Amino acid sequence: MRFYFPDSQDQIDPHFNLVTEEHPVHRIRQRDDVYAHEALKVRPFDGLLLSKALVDGQGMGAAGHYSNAARTRLYREGVRRFFRLPDASPPVATLGDCGAFAYVNEAEVPYTVNEVIDFYEHCQFDAGIAPDHIVFGFARDDSKASPELVAEGERRRRITIENAERFLHRHQQRKCRFEPLAVAHGWSAASYADSVDQLQRFGYQRIAMGGMVPLRTIDIVSSLEAIARVLTRGTELHLLGVTRTDEIPTFASLGVTSFDSTSPFRQAFKDDLDNFYTLDGTFVAVRVPQVDGNAALKRQIAAGRVNQRKAIIAERATLDILRRYDRGGAELEAAVRAVMDYDQLVQGKGTYESEYRRTLEARAWTTCDCGLCESAGIDIVLFRGSERNKRRGFHNLAVFRNRLHRTLGTSPSQPKGSS
Repeated sequence: MRFYFPDSQDQIDPHFNLVTEEHPVHRIRQRDDVYAHEALKVRPFDGLLLSKALVDGQGMGAAGHYSNAARTRLYREGVRRFFRLPDASPPVATLGDCGAFAYVNEAEVPYTVNEVIDFYEHCQFDAGIAPDHIVFGFARDDSKASPELVAEGERRRRITIENAERFLHRHQQRKCRFEPLAVAHGWSAASYADSVDQLQRFGYQRIAMGGMVPLRTIDIVSSLEAIARVLTRGTELHLLGVTRTDEIPTFASLGVTSFDSTSPFRQAFKDDLDNFYTLDGTFVAVRVPQVDGNAALKRQIAAGRVNQRKAIIAERATLDILRRYDRGGAELEAAVRAVMDYDQLVQGKGTYESEYRRTLEARAWTTCDCGLCESAGIDIVLFRGSERNKRRGFHNLAVFRNRLHRTLGTSPSQPKGSS
């Protein structure tokens, strides 16, 4: 089972000073900042997924997430060199898609088949997915599906299937080097299975399952079970955006060989409680918002609800005692009390006390060998600014991949010569 990480240009500055909160004076992001696979001692994923919508925008003049300079460099250097992917064995695989969620509200796919192929070829992807259009809604009982769901679902499904047929034809005509994939969409288990059946008849041996992110696990499994009845020998399935680690063995038994997800990374700073991964669970990150860098706190100060001078003094004292606790120079209860006093001062909430105590008492960062926990120390569990939050997200990726392989009873492959 291969885990792909969808890129969104997330990097960290390895020379960022976590104490003074300063970047090096001569820092150049493109040159100096590093990706997860460069920052960690262990491989955090088996493959990298990059969407055309992220790079080029959604068509019709819309801008992408990439700057013009970054976009030009990606097309010039290719995806492997752009992301500085290691020449290791086994290699980190690269997969391109259209990023259908970016244009989900459009009536049509904003890219032509040739435009998508050009993107994959110019960027030198290992594999690329045909243009697709997401189907909304899911009916467990086909006979009870609303006419609106069926009509629009069938329209989008037909667009996706027709694009897949043209995509494979042009791929063969142009003698493309990347491996072609198509997306199966559906509004029911039966329609998903029919999509897979048709795509196999075209000649696809790898098929991505689209539109399943919002579905309940029971609906994903029922769809995969229906697909398994039409799946031919040698066809592999990829789950787009679906994690559900506990269900991975079931997914694998039904033909799934790979999936992609940003959840482990994003939970580091988007989730209320599950911010820091360990092999056996999660911990909440300790919130110590920046007086000068937190937008919500700045508004509180501007409105006169928080005294800026008191906040700065309390912030420094809280960070100091947390770092002393990390070195063994302060007691657990003193550290917890400092965090809660600061929280009460700047947010007026006083929440998460028991969760913070659990995080600090466990000291899970001290036994982690991902490479970032050793260098960041307690700062990796502080919910405070992107440099810490992304470090924690990178850590989560490495732990998640190890969890995945433990669940499957397999060994995660590492590049030769890695630790």
